[in-house]
Amino acid sequence: MSAVPIEINELKDRLKATWSAGDYGIVAQNLKASAEEFLSRIPIEPGSRVLDVACGTGQMAFPAHKAGAHVVGIDIASNLIDQARARAASEQSDIHFDVGDAEAMPYQDEEFDLVISLIGAMFAPRPELATSELTRVCKPGGRIVMGNWTPEGFIGKMFKTVSKYAPPSPLMESPLKWGQTDVVRERFSSDAAELKLTKRMYPFYYPFSAYEVVELYREYFGPINRAFAALDVQGQRSLHDDLEQLWETHNIASSGEIAVDAEILEVIAIKK
Repeated sequence: MSAVPIEINELKDRLKATWSAGDYGIVAQNLKASAEEFLSRIPIEPGSRVLDVACGTGQMAFPAHKAGAHVVGIDIASNLIDQARARAASEQSDIHFDVGDAEAMPYQDEEFDLVISLIGAMFAPRPELATSELTRVCKPGGRIVMGNWTPEGFIGKMFKTVSKYAPPSPLMESPLKWGQTDVVRERFSSDAAELKLTKRMYPFYYPFSAYEVVELYREYFGPINRAFAALDVQGQRSLHDDLEQLWETHNIASSGEIAVDAEILEVIAIKK
């Protein structure tokens, strides 16, 4: 076996450990309203088959199911899938959740009417494979919908801040390229009959201070949790200060609250 597959497997193991760290379900609770606003712009036909890729705890899957779709969710982090399955069981929902890889999904060709990934598939390390899989499982005339952080937006700046302390793997293309219109057009150029790209704001709101927001992300958001864990005490203090300043600089609220508008690129591709 060549060295490249071994390195990719090791990278995937690290990515799985990263997204399994903390508890993204807690982070997602504060983003529920923004996620539902994103989904509200996507027509969902009752009875249609929907795949939520990199679904986390089911942020898109549950409201899509409520709209009448037959929904499947897939994520690399087994702890998040466990949470999604537990919620489905408690709500007596028939949503099916799988642990799996966005670059090699266990579904048939042309199985879904709508394939959606909100801030998820953009983190797959090999975008050409993720793009191929997103289109493969979608029916001709079906839609592939993504919401991706832009490089120049707030979350793009946050990842750049973290990367100064915890550089990303050289094997992995920047996930933020999924927020660049020219890159997305190229990635879907051979498979999309139509492609609509729209930059939108994705609001964050926290009823507490920037210091507490950073603490929340430090404990529960996998990439930041792992970045802090890799640093010594001084490095942790410096990263914390930089992130706190970033939240404060972009804050549009007052009275000790934090409200930030983060930019996403909304991608709607109609498969040929």
